[in-house]
Amino acid sequence: MTFRFRVISATVGVAAIAVVLASLASFLTTRDALMRSVDVSLIQAAQSPTSHTVGDESRVTGAYFELVLANGTTIPTSNVPVDATILATARGHAGQTLRTVTFGGESYRELVVPLPAKSVVICQTGPCTISTTSAELFVVNISGQIGELRHLASTLLAVAAGGLLLALVLGLLIARAALRPLEAVTNEIEEVAETSDTSRRIDEGGSDELGRLRRVFNRLMSSVQSSENLQRQLVADASHELRTPLTSLRTNAQVLSRASELGADDLRQLTGDMVTQVDELAALVTDLGELSRGNRSEGRVEQLRLDECVDECVDTARTYARIKNITIDAEVTESLVTGRRDRLVRAISNLLTNAVKFTPNDGRIVVRSNDGVVTVSDTGPGIATHERHHVFDRFWRSASARSLPGSGLGLSIVAQVVDEFRGTVRVDQDPELGGARFTIVLPTDDDADDDD
Repeated sequence: MTFRFRVISATVGVAAIAVVLASLASFLTTRDALMRSVDVSLIQAAQSPTSHTVGDESRVTGAYFELVLANGTTIPTSNVPVDATILATARGHAGQTLRTVTFGGESYRELVVPLPAKSVVICQTGPCTISTTSAELFVVNISGQIGELRHLASTLLAVAAGGLLLALVLGLLIARAALRPLEAVTNEIEEVAETSDTSRRIDEGGSDELGRLRRVFNRLMSSVQSSENLQRQLVADASHELRTPLTSLRTNAQVLSRASELGADDLRQLTGDMVTQVDELAALVTDLGELSRGNRSEGRVEQLRLDECVDECVDTARTYARIKNITIDAEVTESLVTGRRDRLVRAISNLLTNAVKFTPNDGRIVVRSNDGVVTVSDTGPGIATHERHHVFDRFWRSASARSLPGSGLGLSIVAQVVDEFRGTVRVDQDPELGGARFTIVLPTDDDADDDD
């Protein structure tokens, strides 16, 4: 079902309901008014003692009066059928009845009024007493009113049909006028889709719903363009970073092909270099895989003890720090955050690995965690002020670090994980240890409770 068809259907449906309800209300109101007028005239006739005389052959135009005895005899005799309802009233078994009947091809409104025994009525010769129960029967011909109601119903049906036809025409016109701007936007979006030009933007127009749609589409295209640019940059940077270890591996493999000409020490050094280069490639591939996940990582989101994650990372880092005789001190207090455990552990581990890498032998690293904040400080050389805004860029490495192993992606992964946790990360100089100090600030579950 197309959107145009839904608009037309809705317009015709609303018009149909309105026309039908209006026609039905008009018909019922007219019918009730006509029947009420007839009923009032009958009741007034029954209440007026001078409006009828038993045995009087005169007739009011369209109205009849007669007396029905308990045995079914009518005075005067008439062609009005006496059925069970009238007999029950005449015999004192039923009360006053007002109804519509049909006989002789005509429609009548009939009022039956019970009379108790010994009732005095006006006869042609004067007052007379009826010894048994009886009933007064007032009848008025309403065939004319019924005909008018039928004519009114036919007229209302014609009006309703005309209204529905008009609603259909208006629905087509409204749908065409309303959907023309939407079709224009759709055509523009189709052109963008056909050309795959993510830099193209459509005119945002006004502040109405279509303007909002245009703005949302432009924001979407900006996000797609940014994602494409980051993807191209990542591929280009990864290609550049992979070229160096692959070139070294190729050179060493060529040298290894002449292993018979090498001494034992040279061969040992060559194989050690190749193992190191393979490890660097493996670490680079792992980091690239981690970075490619973006902010939509997989895994279960759960409530985490930040202090336990920090303790786990510190225990792992100490095994590497012992090689350089580096002391790692941890000062942690309990706090709760929500996210994916593997991602949080990866971010904290990257900071600790980075600190161990740049901390000299016999140095010191201090890790603090409190109320959603994690700081990692060291006694290394620190990061120059003019380089601090680059440290979280992909593949960026300072001049002093290019001789050290690493892919330049560790801190980029830290920034990505922190962004996933809706937190912040920054770097400055630790005033006590003198080296770099990285600070992660994450929203805690206590903060979320306070917001609620």
